[in-house]
Amino acid sequence: MGNNCIYFVLLLTLGYSQPPTIDPQVQQWFMSVDTDRSGRITARELQRALVNTNWTQFNDETCRLMIGMFDKDFSGTIDLYEFQALWHYIQQWKQTFDRYDINRSGSIEGPELQQAFMTMGYNVSPQFVQTIVIKFDHFGRRCLTLDNFIQACVMLKSLTDAFRQRDTTMSGYVRLSYEDFMSLAVLYKP
Repeated sequence: MGNNCIYFVLLLTLGYSQPPTIDPQVQQWFMSVDTDRSGRITARELQRALVNTNWTQFNDETCRLMIGMFDKDFSGTIDLYEFQALWHYIQQWKQTFDRYDINRSGSIEGPELQQAFMTMGYNVSPQFVQTIVIKFDHFGRRCLTLDNFIQACVMLKSLTDAFRQRDTTMSGYVRLSYEDFMSLAVLYKP
């Protein structure tokens, strides 16, 4: 049974009568990115298709994390449906980035990043934001390009989702075993 058939059976199991509608523009972009015509996109194919506002390619790790975020069958690739979900996130992240890149330099600094995170629903301290900037700024300029911003957002979303699964009382606190903590650190390492 092909992957699309499995996906359709899964959708029927979940109560959907048919697969979600694919935006024709997204499908066209998917086909142009899927250079080996496998019907699936790898992190390498995605990287070749994405550029920062300064025309540099996205870094390997950002593309790998984005694929991993939407790769529901853990194949290391995404299909058209998973790509459409990723595409919507990329568009939202880019809109947020552009909104806070006020001087159109192609990068955002700590205070802008904190405002962007707040807009996205993350209430984090300035100290945490500086840690993010230091961690994801690969050039030591104290600012993030679009790909590094997306990488930070993927990590923040993944860790927040994992935290929420464990915070069953919604108190903002969880109790973790050492192995659970290490698993989170390894699974969501940027």
